[in-house]
Amino acid sequence: FQVKPENGKTIWNTDEVPEGSEFDDTWDPREQPEYQILFKQCVGTEDVFFGMSRKDPSTACCEDMVIKIKLPETKYSDITLDIQDKVLDLRTPKKKLLLHLPYHVDSKNGKARFLSAEETLEVTLRLSRMFDFINFA
Repeated sequence: FQVKPENGKTIWNTDEVPEGSEFDDTWDPREQPEYQILFKQCVGTEDVFFGMSRKDPSTACCEDMVIKIKLPETKYSDITLDIQDKVLDLRTPKKKLLLHLPYHVDSKNGKARFLSAEETLEVTLRLSRMFDFINFA
């Protein structure tokens, strides 16, 4: 069984290259900042008190992913952030973070805010999973 490439001059298929590998730079000396991935779900009284929906505390029932990145001694204007469906790429003069996300996200509708008192960048991304229509019907 042999797979033919799309173009006779290509070395590999685009399906074989993982998303975000164009950002991988092993020679970059900047250190990786501390980060935390949290999941968030919208619940109402019908969920909390009555148990009327099918939501549970698992990540399968969460709508958003929140990534908190510690960036000490960083100004908001020095942050470069690029979000793709499965990759978060953050660059500052002193720090670099290439994060392969655990779930696909809606890269066009995210929010980011810099909490200067805490020196933390908080990125909120809407999850975009294949079977979400079952969990959120």
